[in-house]
Amino acid sequence: MPTIPENEPHRQRGIAESFGVDAERYDRTRPRYPDALIHRIVGAGPPPAVLDVGCGTGIAARQLQAAGCSVLGVEPDGRMAELARRLGVETEVATVEEWDPAGRRFDAVVAGQAWHWVDPVAGAAKAARVLRPGGRLVAFWNVHEPPAAVADAFATAYREAAPDSPLAAQATQAATASTTTTATEDAYRLILGKAADGIRRAGGFAEPEEWRLAWECTYTRDAWLDQLPTQGALTRLPAEAQSHVMAAVGTAVDAMGGSFTMRYVTVAVAAVRTGES
Repeated sequence: MPTIPENEPHRQRGIAESFGVDAERYDRTRPRYPDALIHRIVGAGPPPAVLDVGCGTGIAARQLQAAGCSVLGVEPDGRMAELARRLGVETEVATVEEWDPAGRRFDAVVAGQAWHWVDPVAGAAKAARVLRPGGRLVAFWNVHEPPAAVADAFATAYREAAPDSPLAAQATQAATASTTTTATEDAYRLILGKAADGIRRAGGFAEPEEWRLAWECTYTRDAWLDQLPTQGALTRLPAEAQSHVMAAVGTAVDAMGGSFTMRYVTVAVAAVRTGES
């Protein structure tokens, strides 16, 4: 379920900068992005020079490097940036709004799981400034959509362990809506809409388009519990409440036979830089 504040998420710096608490766990457990997305960003021509906004630990950046791209990361959390550098991604510490490109230009600007932390107009304006004509801005998110039985089990676990946590409300919403295949994706409509509107307002781009790629991943109990503390609503829970949530979710996965398959949809907003300079 999403852990994105509804109003002006780019101002919620406390949540945005909470993921570096355990950067190595974040890198180890967060899902990667589908190959089809990487191939679409890279395109049919020579591998592009890419600016990765909010690159975190470099998950998307390393996938792009493996596809032949040269990648520069910009990341406001120094802990995440340090790990990205150790893992082979050149990374500069700054928010993209304040980052100085120093005349550098790129063929693509991407943001994986991060554009909602960027001012949508200022971020798009900076992307337009550094993109070569014909280059593309692509902001994308992995949205997980648990099957109905999984959503119900998790909602119950969250309500029992941390009834006042945003996780409880989010899980209940997902469970209630889980009869549709895009239940959790619908929660991202506002984020996608704001991103597209910011691109339009910034100028310098063709009309934004949306991409959607569906895929699945099977998790064991231990693998899911390893990832769970990296989710935004959990990073800010008190340790005791977090432990209760972990125990309750672990019991729920045990009851499902010790593993489950999570549906994912990778959603993206993409726009081509227009003009001649």
